[in-house]
Amino acid sequence: MGGFSIGANMADNYVISVGVKADFSARAPIRAMHSFTSSDRSADLPTRYNQPMSKSVVSTASAPAAIGPYAQAIRTGSLVFTAGQIALDPITGLVVPGGIAEQTTRVLENLKAILEAAGSSLAQSVKATVFLKDFYDFAAMNAIYAVYLAPEGVTPPARTTVEVSRLPKDVLVEIELVAEV
Repeated sequence: MGGFSIGANMADNYVISVGVKADFSARAPIRAMHSFTSSDRSADLPTRYNQPMSKSVVSTASAPAAIGPYAQAIRTGSLVFTAGQIALDPITGLVVPGGIAEQTTRVLENLKAILEAAGSSLAQSVKATVFLKDFYDFAAMNAIYAVYLAPEGVTPPARTTVEVSRLPKDVLVEIELVAEV
């Protein structure tokens, strides 16, 4: 029969034990498979998990400047989180002309520049979120996306793609990435 117990000692440290009790009448001790107290719990964790995460702003002139109170990207630990990028030309600040293919290309070039400024790359992306104005544009967006984020020999990032009612500056696509450094 399985056993599980939780008890508290005088110092308010909790002890959790899981085990098997062979003889209840003889009050045989629980043979613990694992036991720890709250006071020594942090000793089992690597030090890095007990430290506050620092964050640093990533900024590059090779991608459009932020058009609001946000950063192009934030680097924290071994990850970079980009802000959603739209099809703005980094020099003119205007939406690139053309359709979904041209806009997706510009967005991914912007993301590439930001990740490179952070010391990362598109190949190190682990998560992508794609916002489309019209889901009928999915196939055309996906073809360009594959060239940048899933070339042969590269594991593509996990991805979520959603259709939204409207995007900033009425663009057709916005993409944000999380990448390893």
